[in-house]
Parts: sequence; structure tokens; C-alpha cells
Amino acid sequence: MTVRPATTADDAFLRALYAAGRAAELDQVAWPPGQREAFVAMQHDLRERLYREAYPAGEFLVVEVDGRPAGRLCVNRGPDEVRVVDIALLPVHQGQGIGAALLRRLLDEAAAAGVPVALQVERDSPARALYERLGFVPVAEDDVRLHLTWRAS
Repeated sequence: MTVRPATTADDAFLRALYAAGRAAELDQVAWPPGQREAFVAMQHDLRERLYREAYPAGEFLVVEVDGRPAGRLCVNRGPDEVRVVDIALLPVHQGQGIGAALLRRLLDEAAAAGVPVALQVERDSPARALYERLGFVPVAEDDVRLHLTWRAS
């Protein structure tokens, strides 16, 4: 597994990754031809723009497995925390320890810098169990998400 900066050449992959992450939700709608793809593109592009505006110093990375795109990692390193803005893997690559390995790298980096790692997760996301196994704890919540933080012991 490797990570590299995302480029415009990754746009189609990143849209497909976004669509894969929302497939269960999107499958509940009977979409007219082409409308689902247009909706996914619009939502993905909006999210990307908002992330880049909110985190102008953030790293937007593509995760590769055996030289092929498998996911993404967006990280914002600030003086007071490392924030995981987004982490996502294609379904075929989930459950193989890739996400845990990516997060452990960040946890090691944050521990060395003496700062916490923060992220948000939807309450019903399967990723929540991974975050809790790694030692993230809830610090706030809203109707949809938990705000989690990890601190070195």
C-alpha cells in the first residue's frame, strides 16, 4: 500500500469511490437514466470544493494497493491536531487492515508531535468499530455524526 497526492487524473476514480460509499443509499431511489451519475458527480464535486476551502493546507491523497487506486485519505495537519477529513476505500479493499494501517501511521505521527487526532463518523458507519478499536473516543455528537478524538497515552 502506498499513498500519493491526488491529481485531476484521479477525478473519475474519486467520483466512483464516492459513489461506492453511497451505493446503499443511492440504490433506494429509482433514478432515470443518467440522473444518478449526474447527482453523484454534483455531490462529489461540491464536497471536494468544500473540503479544499475548509482545509486549504490539507493533503488530498490517493491510496494505492498493488499500484492501483483503492481509496483516498484527506488529512489536515494543524498546530493543535491532526484532522482526518476523509478516509475511504473501495468495498473490495475494506476489512483488510488498510484503513487501520493508514490511521496507525497518523496516530504515530500525532503522538510524536504531541497532538490529538480528530475525525467524524456517521453513527451507524461500520468504520466506527475500527476507530474505537484504535482508541478514538467520542467528544461531541450531533444528529448524524460522532466527533471522535484520539490522544496518545
